[in-house]
Amino acid sequence: MMLFRSSAAICGALVALGVSVTVARSEIDTVHSSAVVNEASGDAIVGAASMYNPFRPGCREGGPNTASGERYDPSVWAAAIKTNLRQKFGGVQYGARPKYALVEAVGKKVIVKINDVGPLVPGRIIDLNERTMRYFDPTLQLGVIYRVSVKPLFGDYWVPGPVG
Repeated sequence: MMLFRSSAAICGALVALGVSVTVARSEIDTVHSSAVVNEASGDAIVGAASMYNPFRPGCREGGPNTASGERYDPSVWAAAIKTNLRQKFGGVQYGARPKYALVEAVGKKVIVKINDVGPLVPGRIIDLNERTMRYFDPTLQLGVIYRVSVKPLFGDYWVPGPVG
């Protein structure tokens, strides 16, 4: 009986190791190179970015659902594009396949899913969710990031996250 338990424990450990290696490999494979992203990008729009979170106390922005119908999630790589730029980014619509953009600022690049449009503050072109804003401003002290470049990405199957 003890031998069976030991064998089962070893087998379980090997399965867990195999799963973790597979997950790590898939994460490595999904990092897009700058060359691939630049080749698949549209014309850049340059302006300011800020952060939005509809769950923040006193927030004037919309409710917990985005324009695409997804629930706002501060932990994913996502953003809301200025309403009058909606068509340039493939027309963010309820239930439609998500659109993606390359956001560049402060020497960093990230692919975000454009799943919302917004009543942004005048002069802003994009509102980043919390995770994306923390990538550019880890302390969230800036509030606004200026000289942000946002390029729509052609195609539907991008993996959001930092570009290496």
